[in-house]
Amino acid sequence: MRKLTFPIAAVERDVGLSKDVLRVWERRYGFPMPERGANGERLYSAKQVERLQLIKRLMDQGLRPGRLLTRSDKELSALAAPRAPAHAAPPSDSGLEELLHHVTRHDNDAFVQGLQQRLAREGLQLFVQDTIAPLTALVGLAWQEGRLQLFEEHLFTELTERTLRRAIASIPGGQRPRVLLTSVPNERHALGLLMAEAIFALEGAQCIPLGTQTPLPDIARAAAAHRADIVALSFSSAFARRQIPGLLNELRPALPVTVEVWAGGGGVRRIAPPAGVHVMISLQEAAAALERWRDAH
Repeated sequence: MRKLTFPIAAVERDVGLSKDVLRVWERRYGFPMPERGANGERLYSAKQVERLQLIKRLMDQGLRPGRLLTRSDKELSALAAPRAPAHAAPPSDSGLEELLHHVTRHDNDAFVQGLQQRLAREGLQLFVQDTIAPLTALVGLAWQEGRLQLFEEHLFTELTERTLRRAIASIPGGQRPRVLLTSVPNERHALGLLMAEAIFALEGAQCIPLGTQTPLPDIARAAAAHRADIVALSFSSAFARRQIPGLLNELRPALPVTVEVWAGGGGVRRIAPPAGVHVMISLQEAAAALERWRDAH
């Protein structure tokens, strides 16, 4: 069986580390140590790519590469393991574990059917808050612990987003505030945006979804073109947290003072919000912020 290898351009794209960084690490730390193809091109094994992805994730959490590249695989996995607070309780909803089992068993039809049944039973608002939000956290935990493969996490995301989009499309158009929803460049995760859009739409807001990875100047231009009252940004826990304050500080003065900037998602936990930016962790906080905006206007 032919060994699976990846050229340096593919590693740069899929891991998020530049070719220059990979070459420097090769010289300085002896990792990654690629094979060479017929034309001398660097070829990386699947195991090396997996290790690089783990190192990149830990770097995004603030750890220095020099500390990581000399660690064993076991030590890296221990560093990446989530540390639950002592008061955290195990999931009480066995149905969420069952949905996760459908993903790991690759039973897509059962997974989608399970989502739709819970949506019909709970209604969209509770479905987002009590099913999608905790299920997403459960999936992230399973991936960190190695119980879920990356393609399984991607499939979960795609099927869940598809279910949410259909549900949101059935909500009648709203009025003010006009909420522009998007993410910054290199933030590809759309599930948080869709959950926020569902809550805002149910509360009667007019949502303007731009999708993910919108350049900051285009966010400002879109906000002006659509006369947005609020720009809502989603930052997943996978996004480099140290970059968030700088991005928000860059965007805030590019918008009129009358346009509020809201930042939500797992990525904004424990960051000090820049002046003029409202940070919210939960969907309940987002709904309360919408009510506050209406009271003020």
